Amino acid sequence: MEHDKAKEPPLRVLIAEDAYLLREGTRLLLQEYGFDVVGGAADYQEVLDQCRRLKPDVVLMDIRMPPTFTMEGIRAAHAIRAELPDTGVVILSQHDDESYVWELLKGGVSGFGYLNKIRVGDVDQVVRALQEVAAGGSVLDPRVVDRLLLLRSKKPGSPLSTLTPTEYQVLRLMAEGKNNERIRNELSVALGTVEKRAASVFAKLGLSEEKALNRRVAAVLIYLRESGTV
Repeated sequence: MEHDKAKEPPLRVLIAEDAYLLREGTRLLLQEYGFDVVGGAADYQEVLDQCRRLKPDVVLMDIRMPPTFTMEGIRAAHAIRAELPDTGVVILSQHDDESYVWELLKGGVSGFGYLNKIRVGDVDQVVRALQEVAAGGSVLDPRVVDRLLLLRSKKPGSPLSTLTPTEYQVLRLMAEGKNNERIRNELSVALGTVEKRAASVFAKLGLSEEKALNRRVAAVLIYLRESGTV
């Protein structure tokens, strides 16, 4: 099995970042970790053009780029996924503003990731996000997830306040895109324990547990959005 994995071609990554030094630094970093960086783009139109030409496995993209420096990254992400559904997109943002998260994921979570730019220094986190999203999964920055859960849990009557600390942990990790096996490893508990806590979380939140990871993430995000004022 290990021999077969070694033969798999490296993930092809396109970097979209208007700051040249950051773009080149990220390129060198990803290449050190075995990624094939196939191109670099500096603005909205260039990233679309390069995606159409190169068809990368995943795009690592800044949220604010020329020409307006507002939400070009999110607009480009939706355009890329619409034209190239096999290409994943990981958005990098300096902001933990939840409105950006909802805008990115308003049409679904599959193939999307959202990380704070500070995560570029956390190489393992970036590598995992690129791999997960390229495979059609979804990843949310733990800082963003913690902020959303904290805001919701403080609202009067929120079902989140009924969760035990261990159930809260499981919900947070599910919202980050982790499956039960990864949650088990992170919490160092039995798989059956994770499944039991997850079932309790869904029951308390009035959600049906889904087998597909992306649908579970979507359910959690929808609950967080609809249960408060966004």
